[in-house]
Amino acid sequence: MDPITSDVPARLDRLPWSGWHWKVVIALGVSWLLDGLEVTVVGALGPTLGRDDTLGLSAGQIGWAASAYIAGAVLGALFFGRLADHLGRKKMFMATLAVYLFATVLTAFSFNFVSFAFCRFLTGFGIGGEYAAINSAIDELIPARVRGAVDLGINGTFWIGAALGAAMSIFLLDPSRINPEYGWRLAFGLGAILGFAILLVRRHVPESPRWLIRHGRLAEAERIVTAIEREIGFTKISSPGMAMRPIPAVPWKDIIHHLLHRFRRRTILGLSLMASQALFYNAIFFTYALVLSRFYGVADERVGYYIFPFAIGNFLGPLVLGRLFDSWGRRKMIAVTYGVAGIALLVTGYLFARDALTATQLSLLWSAIFFVASAAASAAYLTVSEIFPVEMRAVAISLFYAAGTALGGLAGPPLYGAIIESGSREALFGAYALAAVLMIGAALVALWLGVDAERKPLEEVCAPLGADGASPAATNPAPALHR
Repeated sequence: MDPITSDVPARLDRLPWSGWHWKVVIALGVSWLLDGLEVTVVGALGPTLGRDDTLGLSAGQIGWAASAYIAGAVLGALFFGRLADHLGRKKMFMATLAVYLFATVLTAFSFNFVSFAFCRFLTGFGIGGEYAAINSAIDELIPARVRGAVDLGINGTFWIGAALGAAMSIFLLDPSRINPEYGWRLAFGLGAILGFAILLVRRHVPESPRWLIRHGRLAEAERIVTAIEREIGFTKISSPGMAMRPIPAVPWKDIIHHLLHRFRRRTILGLSLMASQALFYNAIFFTYALVLSRFYGVADERVGYYIFPFAIGNFLGPLVLGRLFDSWGRRKMIAVTYGVAGIALLVTGYLFARDALTATQLSLLWSAIFFVASAAASAAYLTVSEIFPVEMRAVAISLFYAAGTALGGLAGPPLYGAIIESGSREALFGAYALAAVLMIGAALVALWLGVDAERKPLEEVCAPLGADGASPAATNPAPALHR
């Protein structure tokens, strides 16, 4: 196609923060809330699902069910990520939420380990697709000057879902109120109701204008941005145009070429950040209820009380620290948060192994650690969503999410579940130490290869493949833009 010139990206970045942006954040950011709800409910349900009058699952089977959820998320991200680049952000974030709704309702009717694991896989398939479609859409709609703080804040809503899941577990798992055989089923049904409400809100979010330009649909992109400016009462200001050739589809061979050659340093960075945070979170949080139950004798219906401070720390971390990623800078903040989280986990794991902590003390320490770690993990998603070209943004997110989650998350839950089942504190400390060392290693990689993307338009952080004068396969990028 012939090159086109558009000021749409610059106009999106010039927009003042408004109620329209809040609507986008609420409608799309709920993905993380639903994921947090799912993970927390299943984590809190762990001991209950082991009862003979429910599903009678062992700790190992609960770990494998968690891995099935992660495996589904990996495949869902790959499947829907490619489609989000090819068919559009909006079609995919509607489809992925519909898959989640169907799967979480189906989970409520599971009757043994196999059916439960399959339903968890299907639920993860929908949630994984959400990550690819939503991250790309949000970054392309949010002004550059606040992109870091908004992205981290949205990722932090995972823990609002976690708090909701904890509250649900406290009520639904109390045998004096609800029969345990039905309480856990109701938990999944309530999650589906929330998802359906958001599906109705999401219909009003427009397609990404940046995605439309990349497909040569300039008139549609202009109409959407003009409508946004009219809605928020912002007068159009003449902005520099961006010249690019529309590239509707990038072949897989070119995507792999870019990742392994043109953006090799960024590929190493993204993989390091995603894999380390995935092991850190999935290995610890998926088995949190089991640790409380096995090592501290916490009753099933009281696990939720311990998750509350944990969730609060995780939610506040990105909110409080998010602005620093836009002001102090991505590279410095990523290195600091990853390094501090890793060192703190080593210390806490050692105290746990020495049996020097009560259940309350352990929960408070986890809360402090994950105040920092939550910002670090959110920054990983921010990084992989902004350092690659618009033509392959969603598929890049999906590939890094899939690779990082597979490397860091698939083995974690069953490994930690088996260790917990053995009752060895020392063995569990060894597994915690592995996660901590990987986080510290990722901090060093961030210092070495980090990209200074703060307050920069996406097109400056990484020029589109179809930028005027660029070849889609082998153009060498300017060092200032493509470290």
